[in-house]
Amino acid sequence: MEMRRLGKTGLSVAPIVIGGNVFGWTADEKTSFAILDAFFDAGLNTIDTADVYSSWVPGNKGGDSEEIIGRWLSQAKISRDKAVIVTKVGSDMGQGKTLKETYILKAVEDSLRRLQTDYIDLYLSHWPDEDTPHGQTLGAFAKLKQQGKIRAIGCSNYDAKLLQASFDAAEKAGLPRYDVLQPEYNLYERASFEGPLADLCVKEDIGVITYFSLAAGFLTGKYRSKSDTQGRAREGRVSKYLDDKGLRILAALDRVSAETGAKPAEISLAWLLRKKGVTAPIASATSLSQLESLAKSATLALSDDAMALLDQAGA
Repeated sequence: MEMRRLGKTGLSVAPIVIGGNVFGWTADEKTSFAILDAFFDAGLNTIDTADVYSSWVPGNKGGDSEEIIGRWLSQAKISRDKAVIVTKVGSDMGQGKTLKETYILKAVEDSLRRLQTDYIDLYLSHWPDEDTPHGQTLGAFAKLKQQGKIRAIGCSNYDAKLLQASFDAAEKAGLPRYDVLQPEYNLYERASFEGPLADLCVKEDIGVITYFSLAAGFLTGKYRSKSDTQGRAREGRVSKYLDDKGLRILAALDRVSAETGAKPAEISLAWLLRKKGVTAPIASATSLSQLESLAKSATLALSDDAMALLDQAGA
């Protein structure tokens, strides 16, 4: 499996990152273990999660995904150094969204305990916090790096202006900067990443791992009408894509699928892998068949004509 350099972090990641948001939600522990086993058997190596996953599920408290990953790590056949673990801090775990130093230093201990590991490969600021200076947040991360509890840092949901401000703050204070960005980016949602933000990431050699890479499952092609979403766990998230633009994208995916034999999800991820600045998309799976499809996308090469067709459909 081809490994991709993740910016200046020193980490190497396979072209597809498995999303842990479904662990403890639409994938129970047994299914999650099977998916993770198959994921690593396929030569892939990076797991993305967050401390807040999956607090939105009735009965869950947050940390559920990290706990499942931790139990899997404790019995997995692979050694810890073969897995790249990505988790995030700053979402609302009962205290509101915050990136204050005191909170980060406590939250990382909770994540380490749940993950049953003594270090996190990549630790991300999950959401911007306008009430906390970048220097305070980066200072907390610097302490954790010095202590060996985290290896690299990044941020999620930052725009170009905010990301540049964080770089400026890091340089001024002599602190480590964010070396990874996790933006929302897919065939449907393109405007927030393409342009200034993608240009900045390329210029500064920032690793980019995209979330909602399959638009909450819409780009798998299984949701074609409102009736297809009814009663599904992702109903609220998927329904917004069922407009003229979304249907144009599905039609383009169907056409490329007919030409290549690949599934819409595989094509959607392969499209991301050819986009400027993208290192690897995150995608989740709730079955082994879905996982097998994700793995295929890592080696699917789309033609320039296919790329142009998809670009035009989602413009």
